Amino acid sequence: MKENVIFCYSGTGNCLDMAKNIAKELGDTDIIMMRKYPAVTDVREAKRVGFVVPCYGGGLPGHVERYIHDIKVSPDAYTFAVGQCAAYLGEGLSKINEVIPLKYWAKVSHQCTCIWLFPHDLMMPKMGAKEAQARSEYLASRIAQDIKVNKVSKKKLSKAVLNRAEHAAWPQIARRKGLTLKADDKCIKCGTCAKVCPMGNIKYTGDAVVFGDKCISCCACVQYCPKEAINFGNITKKRERYHNANITVDDLNQEIISY
Repeated sequence: MKENVIFCYSGTGNCLDMAKNIAKELGDTDIIMMRKYPAVTDVREAKRVGFVVPCYGGGLPGHVERYIHDIKVSPDAYTFAVGQCAAYLGEGLSKINEVIPLKYWAKVSHQCTCIWLFPHDLMMPKMGAKEAQARSEYLASRIAQDIKVNKVSKKKLSKAVLNRAEHAAWPQIARRKGLTLKADDKCIKCGTCAKVCPMGNIKYTGDAVVFGDKCISCCACVQYCPKEAINFGNITKKRERYHNANITVDDLNQEIISY
C-alpha cells in the first residue's frame, strides 16, 4: 500500500481531477474510487488518508456514506477531506468526520454538473469553465502543500443541519428526476451512458436505451454522451453540457489509480 490514500467519488470528473492533482504533488499515493464499493477498505498501513467528494443535494452521493463506515484507518493516520460543490458545502464532510475524524478539510467550488437543476456555469464565485479549472488546479496545489506538512484546520466543520434535511429528501428527488431521462434520435447506441453510470441504471434492450429507477443524479450519462442525445425531460436540451475535460469515462471506471 502507498503511503498516502485518497478515497474519491466523482460523477463527471471534477473530484477525480482534484484527487489526481493532489496525488501528483504528494507522490506515493493511491486513489481508491468510490463510484462502486471500494476495491480496498482496510488502509491502516497508510500514513495519510483523505477523501475527495462532491455535494449531491446537500450531502454525499449514492452509497458513499455507507462505504465510509467500512473503511479502516489507523488511529495515527493524518486524515483530510476536500469537498467540491457549485456553491455550498453541505453536510458531506461533516458526515465523514463523524465516522473518521478529520484533521484537515477544504472546500473548493467548481462548475455545476447537475444541469437539470442549474446551468453548468453556476458556481460561487461565478466564472467560466476554463477559469474555474485553473482555480481548481491552483487550489489543489495549495491543499497538497498543506497535506504534506500535516496541517490541522483551525475552523471546525459545520454540522449543516439544514442541509441534512435537504439531503434526506434528495434520493427521492433524484430518483423521480431520473425517471424523466430519455435518449432522443441522435443516440448512436455507443454504450457510453451505460458505461459511465455508477448505479448500473442504464441498459440496452434491442435498439432501445432503457433507464431504470436507481438514478442518483450524478448526470454523467447526460454530460458524457458524445451526441448530447440524453436529457432530463426538456430542460437540459437548452443547457450546455459540461464534464471535466481532463477526465475520461475510462478514468472514472478505474478502481485504483496510483501515483
